[in-house]
Amino acid sequence: MTEPRNASASGLRAEARRQLDETLIAELTTPVDPRLHALVRAILGGRRALAVLFYGSGLRQFDPDGVFDFYIILDRLTDWPAGNLARLGNAVLPPNVFYAEHEIEGVTLRAKVALLTCAQFRAGSSPRAMDTTLWARFCQPVRLVWVSGPDAADSVLQILRDCVVTASGWAARLATGTYSAQGWWEALFRRTYRAELRVENASRGAAILAGQEARYEALLRPAWDLCGLSHDGTDAALVPHLSAAQRRRAERRWVRMAQRGRWRNVARLIKAAFTFKNGAAYLAWKIERHSGFKLRLSSFEARHPLLCLPVLLWRARSIFLRGMRG
Repeated sequence: MTEPRNASASGLRAEARRQLDETLIAELTTPVDPRLHALVRAILGGRRALAVLFYGSGLRQFDPDGVFDFYIILDRLTDWPAGNLARLGNAVLPPNVFYAEHEIEGVTLRAKVALLTCAQFRAGSSPRAMDTTLWARFCQPVRLVWVSGPDAADSVLQILRDCVVTASGWAARLATGTYSAQGWWEALFRRTYRAELRVENASRGAAILAGQEARYEALLRPAWDLCGLSHDGTDAALVPHLSAAQRRRAERRWVRMAQRGRWRNVARLIKAAFTFKNGAAYLAWKIERHSGFKLRLSSFEARHPLLCLPVLLWRARSIFLRGMRG
């Protein structure tokens, strides 16, 4: 009697994996503006990497005046040139982030780039991860804009599938009642933003889904099937089957994750002051973008932003005050 049930469960998981992979592959391979490929090649500069993922608001509309977000996935941290302190920071508290800008077809394009090993990425996609950052980010739309080969592409697909499955499981465990597929995802993103100490308002969860409702609907039920979570209903009214004890255990674990997550993100901000390569150039660009005032940097200031930070902030204040008087 157990064989048919096992065969049925195995078939259900196989079909769920096929559905998830179909959606994710189509998404990963959706074309992006060719200038972004040129920007990625300039950032890599011939260095070894497994893959480059493009995510964030830049996916929705190409804005040459904005900052594009990329994750560079490495086999080993030593595949990317960095000092010992930076590598230690990335090993203990990943990822390291740097700012890059390159002239592409006569236009300066800017990027914020994070570095992560494939092993770190895989660990962050797991339901056992105590950090929400990776699976909460990469259950959202993403493009594969550079890859070293088929094996790396397969690894990225598997990890992104795990991110979706992990996110869907937490969505089911952190809310109670009957919701649409969109409602389950919105509730999850509200919780993850609070857990990560993000400054966005409560409507951010709905904003993430805007224009992508069909995509999230297509992912939720197959993801629940793949992680063995039974459920009833339609996309408009879904109910996952979880006991009260399961929900209590999940809530207690989430509270611990959220407490650690807030401190972890504060620590990442502190770490970035020491490891954010080209941070002074990024600061100067942000000041110009938001105020119209150009902060010119000497070569020494560009190389040593932390040491020169008080001077840079004072000069930015002076520029702003002169502009106000003018």
